[in-house]
Amino acid sequence: MKNILLIPSTLWRKVRIYSRKLWVRVLAMGLLSFVSLGITQLIEIFVPEEMAGRLSGASADRLLDIIASAMLSATIFSMTVMVSTYRSSASQWTPRVHRLIMQDTTTQKTLSAFIGAYLYALVAIVLREMDVFGDEHALVIFWLTVMVLAYVVWSLVRWVLHLQTFGSLLHTTRQVEDITKRRFRERLTTPCFGANPLRGSVPDNAQPVDADESGYIQHIYPEGLQAVAERYEIQIYLPKAIGAFIFLHEPLLWVVGDIPDDDDGEECKSLLRGHITIEDLRSYDQDPRFGLTVMGEIASKALSPGINDPGTAIDVITRVGRILSSYSDETTGPEDKQDDGPELDRLWVPPLMPQDLLDDGFGSLARDGAQLFEVQHRLQATLAGLMQHPDAGLRQAARDFAEMSLRRALEHMDFAADRDRLLASVSERLRLRVTEK
Repeated sequence: MKNILLIPSTLWRKVRIYSRKLWVRVLAMGLLSFVSLGITQLIEIFVPEEMAGRLSGASADRLLDIIASAMLSATIFSMTVMVSTYRSSASQWTPRVHRLIMQDTTTQKTLSAFIGAYLYALVAIVLREMDVFGDEHALVIFWLTVMVLAYVVWSLVRWVLHLQTFGSLLHTTRQVEDITKRRFRERLTTPCFGANPLRGSVPDNAQPVDADESGYIQHIYPEGLQAVAERYEIQIYLPKAIGAFIFLHEPLLWVVGDIPDDDDGEECKSLLRGHITIEDLRSYDQDPRFGLTVMGEIASKALSPGINDPGTAIDVITRVGRILSSYSDETTGPEDKQDDGPELDRLWVPPLMPQDLLDDGFGSLARDGAQLFEVQHRLQATLAGLMQHPDAGLRQAARDFAEMSLRRALEHMDFAADRDRLLASVSERLRLRVTEK
C-alpha cells in the first residue's frame, strides 16, 4: 500500500517537467479550442429560439476571419523574437541560460494562446462551412469568439509588456536567481529528497548497478527508487549527485541486498535505471548547483576583455550571496529531525556540500576578476557575511574560500594601493592568515 501512495509523487514530478515544455502548452490550448467548440453545441440547446436569431452568422464569420488572419502573423512575429532572443542571450551571457529562457512562462503562454486561437478560428470556419453552426444558432459561437478575441488581446498586451525586459541581462539574471532559489528551497525543505544523507563511501558489501549510457544525471525519482527497494528488500546508495557526469558502464548506484542473476534480477536493475534520467545536458530541475554555475558563468563572461562589465559580476556576487544565505546542513539528515526517521529509509543520497556551492557560484568570477579591486571587495564582503551564517560548515567553507580568493587577488593586482585597500577591507584574522610568512 505504501508503494502505491508513493506513485503519485513520481507522476507529479514528471508532470512538472513536461508542463514547462512549449509543445505541451500548445497542445493543451489546441485541445481546449476543440473542446470549447464542442461545448457550444451543448449550450445551444438551452438558448431560446427568439434569442438565438438576434445575430447573423456573418457577424461571427468576420470575427473568425480576423482571428485566423491575425494570429498567423502574430505567431510568426513571436517566434522570430524568441529565436533572436535565444541566440543573443546565448552569445552575450552564457549558452547554459538558453534552456531557461526557453521555459519562460509568459512566452510559452503567449505562443500557446496565439496558436490555440488560430486553431479555434480555423476549425470554427470549417464547421461553419459544413453548416454545423448554422445562421439560426450563431449567438453562442459569436460570443465565444468574442471571448477568444478578448483573451488574445490580453495575451498580446502582456507579451508586449514582457518584451520590454525579455532577454535583457537584468531579466536573465533574475530568472536564474529565481529558479535557483526555488530549487534550493525545495532541496532544503526536503533534505536529500527525503532519503538518508550519504556521508561517506558506500558499504563494502554493496554491489554496483552500471549505467547503460553516458551523460549527466538530470533527474532522480526517489519515491520510485524507494518502491523498488521495498519490493526487492534492498538498500540503494547513490554516490553521484544530480548534475554529475557518468560514463557508460560506470556504477550508477550501489545496492546492498540480494539481486538474483535471473530475469527477475535484470528487471530490478532495469527498474532502478528507469528511475534515474541521464541526458546530454544538465537541467535546473533538482539541481540548484547548476543554477549557481550558470550565474558564475554570466559573471565570468561579463569580466571578459570583450565585454569588460565588472558591475554585472558584482550583481551576480550579491545574488549568489542571497541564495547561499538560506543554506542549511543536509548532513544532519531527516532522521535527526523526525522521530520516525526519513520517509525514504531505503535510499541514501549525497547532500549538498557548502564547499561545492561556493565554488559553483564564486569560483570562475573569483579567478577572472582577481585583478579588479571592485569585484574582490564585493566578494570579500559577501563572504564575510556568509562567515556569520548559523551553519558551521558554511562558515568554515566561506573562510577557506575567502582566504584562497584573497591570496589569488594579491598575486594578480599590480597596483600596490589596491592591494592595501583590499587587505584593509577584510577582517584582521583573515589578513593575518594571508600575510603571515
